[in-house]
Order: sequence, then C-alpha cells, then structure tokens
Amino acid sequence: MISVFSKEGLEPIIRELDRLGVKIYSTGGTQTFIEQRGIAVEAVENITSYPSILDGRVKTLHPKVFGGLLARREAAHLAQLEEYDIPEIDLVIVDLYPFEETLAQTQEEAQIIEKIDIGGISLIRAAAKNYRDVVVVPSRAAYGQILDLLREKEGHTDLADRKDLARRAFAVSSHYDTAIFGYFNAEATDERSFKHSIHQSKVLRYGENPHQEGVFFGDFSALFDQLNGKAISYNNLVDIDAAVNLMAEFREADPTFAVLKHTNACGVATRPSVLEAWQAALAGDNVSAFGGILISNRPVDLATAQEIDRLFYEVLIAPDFDADALEHLKKKAKRILLRIKAFQVAATSFKSLLNGVIQQDTDLKMEGADDFKVVTERAPTAEQLPDLVFANKCVKHLKSNTIVLARGQQLLGMGCGQTSRVDALRQAILKARHFGFDLQGAVMASDAFFPFPDCVEIAHEAGIVAVIQPGGSIKDQLSIDYCNANNLAMVMTGTRHFKH
Repeated sequence: MISVFSKEGLEPIIRELDRLGVKIYSTGGTQTFIEQRGIAVEAVENITSYPSILDGRVKTLHPKVFGGLLARREAAHLAQLEEYDIPEIDLVIVDLYPFEETLAQTQEEAQIIEKIDIGGISLIRAAAKNYRDVVVVPSRAAYGQILDLLREKEGHTDLADRKDLARRAFAVSSHYDTAIFGYFNAEATDERSFKHSIHQSKVLRYGENPHQEGVFFGDFSALFDQLNGKAISYNNLVDIDAAVNLMAEFREADPTFAVLKHTNACGVATRPSVLEAWQAALAGDNVSAFGGILISNRPVDLATAQEIDRLFYEVLIAPDFDADALEHLKKKAKRILLRIKAFQVAATSFKSLLNGVIQQDTDLKMEGADDFKVVTERAPTAEQLPDLVFANKCVKHLKSNTIVLARGQQLLGMGCGQTSRVDALRQAILKARHFGFDLQGAVMASDAFFPFPDCVEIAHEAGIVAVIQPGGSIKDQLSIDYCNANNLAMVMTGTRHFKH
C-alpha cells in the first residue's frame, strides 16, 4: 500500500517492488505517479468498493484496508481475512501531508486544517502496531532504508528490520501530533509560547548519515533568517553551531571571516575590510574550504559576494547582506544563506553517551592580553600580542589535541584531533607550508600544556617566535628554559580549552 504526499525518491522503490513481483495498491496522485512510470498498480477502491470521497478526506479508511494491515498472520485472523475477502497488506509506504510546512507558509486556517493527515497517520500507526508481520515506511526520510532492504534482501525483512521501522513510525507520529497540538494550543497560550511549541522540534531528512534518523529540538528561526537555499540538514546544523561559537569570539573585532569544515576552522582572518578578511581566510586552506561553512561578523557586500561565489560552499552566515550582494548570491538556488540575528552561545551544553546524558557549562571564557602571564625573559612585542590573542581564540574552537599557527591576525596552519600534541604541531606546520606560508615571526597557540619541551623545540625550528599555552605541567620549566635559551617569548593563561 503506497500513499505519499511527496513523490521525491519514490521511483526507485516502486521499480524494485515491480521487479520483485509485488502487487501494489495506491490512491489518487500516488497511483497516477506509478501508472505514468508504466508500473502495474491497483486502485484502493477495487478493494473497498468505495471511491475516494469527501474531497479526498476518505480514501483508505476502510475495514478491508485496515483488516489487511492489522491481521496477525495466524490461523484465526487469516480465516477472517478469507471470509471477508480482505487481502494481506505486508508493506505500507506513507509520506504525510506537510502540516508544519503549510503552517510556516500561511495563516489561512482552512489550508492548515486540510493538511492534517488522517488516513496516512492511521496507516502508519496500524502498520507499526503489527510490525511482527508488516513493514512500515513512515516518511520520505526512510525511503533509503527500505530501498536498501529491497535490494539487499530481495524483498524479505527480518523482525529487527520491521521493529526498527516501527520505532521510526511512532517517532514520526509523535512529532506530527505534537505540531498539530501546538497549533490548536495557540488559543490557550500567548504567541511566544505558540511559536515555541511549533518549532521545538523538526524531523530532518536524516542524521549524520542517510541511514540515521535525525531530529532538531529548538527554534532555529529565533537565531536566523534563512534567505536562500535547500532545507538545512543535521550536518549543516552541527557545522553552523561550531561556526557561530567561533565567530562569537570575534563579534567585536574588525571584519573577520572564518571557513569551517566538519566543525573545525580551516581558515580565519581579521582584516580592515570584509573582502580582505574573506581572501585571507580562504588562503589559509583553499582546498578544505570546498563545501565548507562560511561565516562573517560583518555584512557581506557585492564585491565579497562575487569572490565567495567562485567557491562551492554549503552555508554562508552573516549579520546581513547588501541588497545587490544578496541578489547575486541567490542565483545559486541550493546555497544556504543565513542572516544571523545574534551571535548567541548557549550557557549549557549536553551530550548523550552510554545510557544517559552529560551536561556542562559551556566554555565561555576567553583570555585577553591583560590575562597573560609572561613566563620567559623575553616578553611578546606589541605586534605579537594581538596575534597571540587571535591564535588562542582559534585554538579554543578546534578539536583536541590542537595547535594553531598564526601571524598578522590570520590562521596559517592548524593541527587538530590528534592523539599527541607533537603530531598536531607537525600537521599545522605541514599545512602552513603546503599553502605557501613562511612561518618566520609567527606565533603558536596550544589548547593544553606541554608535558615536554619538544613542541617549543619543533616550533622554534619552524620560525615561531612566541607561544601561548595554559601551563600547568609539572615540567613547565623545561619548555620555559628552552624558550629562554633561544630567545622565544611564552605566555601562560592558566586556562585549558580542551574540545572533545
């Protein structure tokens, strides 16, 4: 039984069903869609002996449909199916009316009410209840999963497959009913509460990978206006969060641009203009920037937009866009453009693990030059201090273990996510040199202390002249001694910025 609103992604599934000799029942527009592709399909009214009535409000709500779904495949139930000439229905594919999307597009009550799906949600719940004998595909987000099952198992499923799809079905049902409740609950609440109830969760196309389900809990529209582009995905959201957290460190700085990939900054620069900041950020790693997340702390003008448009990117975030810049950028229909309303960083963060959740205060601390403790005979110069502050901001938002190399308010190279700090430093040096940077006169930041002097030795050999690190190792003096012997400056902050 196939009854879907969105036909996107359906064709490969019906072709597999046809190849496997599966008899397909359908209704209305879905039936027409299948017929147009030359695939045999039988109208539901041939089962029920009733046409679609009441402007399509009643199509599948009939004992001959729900009997075929809810019957247990055991002697007594099968005998009743035979007695009443009810076919067994082994697979249900549904994509519900887009209630939330309609709500976002109109205030017209009649249109909103008509997008409350009754038959579809009933099919989903009936099939999910009978998961021991019936397969349910509850939304377009599960099309990939059923297609894989059809191809890999030749139309067969096991109990674990069916139970997992039933779980997804009740997640869809629960979310859908919550959104509808939010709409009807509006009369009993103020506008703010209503908006919160509607936007508190959103089912995503999928999670980190297509075989994973994803849901966003939160009010995205409170932080951003989406001005262009496709629907935002799970991975987009994770990267957007990382970008906002990083740029929040630079909200008061001169024009600053950052490029992120997989939540890590591969380019950051502060310059007198947005265009110059973009060019310097991109120069940090123009390879990783492909398909990345871009963020600016200042409005984007046309000249910058034209330069950005040379690169394929996923998301561009800025406080605003000049009208001609926005017009230019919107020519790429799928590129996501977000106008950020505030660089808001949550005070608390959560993470699920094992059989529970851990919570912590967000790392909101950032040290300025006044917080630095100079621990070497040589102090940083007036030119080096801003670079040390800049590098420390960058290193805080990269995955540990991490090292940042910077000069002139520009990220030259970074090493992140390494199992040793030495490996992170070597990665940073290699990246900087690969993109043509001379490290003479640059500074180095580390997210945690140096247990041995090897990092300052390697950095010195590469041309680094000043170092910022938290300190706290029982062997801090070894690194300090090396710096003193080789005329390097080192400051300690007393604050570690691990990011796992």
